[in-house]
Amino acid sequence: MTQQEAGTVFVEAAARLHFGVLDLRGARGRWFGGLGTAAPAPTLLVSATAADSLHVAGADAERAADFAARFHAHYGIGRGARLHVHRTLPRHAGLGSGTQLALAVARALATLHGIDAAPPALARAVGRAWRSAVGTWTFAGGGLVVEGGRRADRDECGPLLARLPFPPSWRCVVVVPDGTSGLSGESEAAAFDRLAAPPEHEVERMAHLVLMSLLPALADADIEAFGTALTAIQEMTGRWFAPVQGGTFVPGLSEELVRRMSEWGASGVGQSSWGPAVYGVVADRDTAERLADRVRALLRPAGTVYEGAFPAEGARVWWGQKKPE
Repeated sequence: MTQQEAGTVFVEAAARLHFGVLDLRGARGRWFGGLGTAAPAPTLLVSATAADSLHVAGADAERAADFAARFHAHYGIGRGARLHVHRTLPRHAGLGSGTQLALAVARALATLHGIDAAPPALARAVGRAWRSAVGTWTFAGGGLVVEGGRRADRDECGPLLARLPFPPSWRCVVVVPDGTSGLSGESEAAAFDRLAAPPEHEVERMAHLVLMSLLPALADADIEAFGTALTAIQEMTGRWFAPVQGGTFVPGLSEELVRRMSEWGASGVGQSSWGPAVYGVVADRDTAERLADRVRALLRPAGTVYEGAFPAEGARVWWGQKKPE
């Protein structure tokens, strides 16, 4: 089937949840590293159709156009495309909106132009993953991912160290409070510059928690042990970032929601990246629905609540003739 016969390529990508940073010291030659997963919702949707020149329309079109231009320049593409952003992720919410949009645009154009490129190559083409590669690896596949950080002397995507599936019954409640924006872009870079290196023993403890608590608990489908490890990881990460964000979690509603979800039965809780998005992990659908209802009642209605199973796959890519329902 030719591109013209196939019509339009669609890419749908989920928000990502960033669970923590492995190393802000860089004493062993690698910086950052991290762990996280794709969220059950929300998702973004991008489409691309062959055209003589580059046209971009829809939500967040200006940013999508920049990513498209970067991709075309990186691969020396002379042909055009008609891109449409049908829906986007909340910006500056801790859900990886920029990286997921960049990768979705890159994947749509790569598919349209017949370029075989893995997610790290797509990220490099559009200028992403130079600090965190968690969003790149959640775009590539489902489950919990752990990435090994970048070398200080190389501009490359951190390698994927582990990917473990979540039990199908486990659920996640994601909350995005209104009125607060997380750091991004130049503000985020400046914040990292102001952060002091954490003590070496804490960096070592972080690695120990991930390797000997979190991952084994997930492999054993032990949600209580998983939640305990995840909460400890989040609290340690939060203390590292507290001098910039004002507390272990973003002060105000995000901080309250983390505490409340723990009190209301979430096995593990935390804040995604700089927030304000927070989340709770629970064992089953009924518990998740009850937790989501209590959170919605607390928000009244100053925010959005998403609930569902952890995605088992990465971004979806397909050819079609029109926007899916």
